[in-house]
Amino acid sequence: MKNTALTQKHIELGAKMAEFARYNMPISYTGIKEEHACVRNGVGVFDVSHMGEFVISGPSALALVQQITSNNASKLEIGDAQYSCMPNREGGIVDDLIVYRTGKEKFLLVVNASNMEKDWNWISENNASFGAKMENISDDIALLAVQGPKADECLQKITNVHLSSVKFYDFRIGEVAGVKDVIVSATGYTGSGGFELYIPKDKAGEVWDALFQAGEEFGIQPCGLGARDTLRLEMGYCLYGNDINDTTSPIEAGLGWITKLKKGDFNSRHIFQSQKKAGISKTLVGFTLGDKRVPRQGYPIEDTNGNVIGEVTSGTSSPSLGHPIGMGYVKKESASVDTDILIVMRNKKFPAKVVKLPFVKIPK
Repeated sequence: MKNTALTQKHIELGAKMAEFARYNMPISYTGIKEEHACVRNGVGVFDVSHMGEFVISGPSALALVQQITSNNASKLEIGDAQYSCMPNREGGIVDDLIVYRTGKEKFLLVVNASNMEKDWNWISENNASFGAKMENISDDIALLAVQGPKADECLQKITNVHLSSVKFYDFRIGEVAGVKDVIVSATGYTGSGGFELYIPKDKAGEVWDALFQAGEEFGIQPCGLGARDTLRLEMGYCLYGNDINDTTSPIEAGLGWITKLKKGDFNSRHIFQSQKKAGISKTLVGFTLGDKRVPRQGYPIEDTNGNVIGEVTSGTSSPSLGHPIGMGYVKKESASVDTDILIVMRNKKFPAKVVKLPFVKIPK
């Protein structure tokens, strides 16, 4: 099990630690509900240094990125970021990721920790036809997510980057807490606004300490992966390994908006074209339950006649709403908003209703 640059700080703060993607990670500090509320109402900080960072550079960098991702990276200017996915050749998803254009011929790909080795091997295999330069800098980078409506005010106290000029999914490279060459990215996995900071690993502690000093007036708190999951699920954001995987297509997962069929050839493009034309048999939906029992991945979903129509992929008790929510794949004909469905939990059936995502609407 690997440690991040901040593992000892988490332990000293009394975090509940557990293994995640081969890393020793904080799951919670004061409790998931409190940390969740802190991010929705103020500012919280997540150590997500377990994520993977790959640099793709050289004259063929763009061509490689275009081949392996579903979104159109040619639209990116230097300073732009883009959510995308990496399709395999069978119509499934190798991983979802963020693509940063850091130079004319240079890109930073940020991938999920649990898929790091798989992703590297997949990109390398595709790169055989392109010859771009590839660097895995994951062990050199610490990543902090400063999230919440007070994140801007907190972070602005310790950076020379004018945060108000950094639009959603843009980034700047500047100084944070005296540390140079930090990528300050207006991205996140919570839906509550904020920034993600890509920091040289040996400077992570300095930035962490400065953040908490700057954020004291805003009630800043450290937050763990537990709250990160409840926050993302309230927004209907997909989690790789649950809601998307090697067998689910981005069209089925509601990610058609990052699947640019007109950009030219890329992996599985012909499959996605066929799905768009002919339609899909299943699709990812959100649902709510009146009961207090939480749906879990793999639980069957039935229609009101008792026919199995799909299964749950993610579920939690929503701290913001006060009742369980979940996502799952169902047959297309059962996917309309307000459709009544049943969630089967340990041979008992609980009424649920398909709802429009996101579950929680965050004020701008």
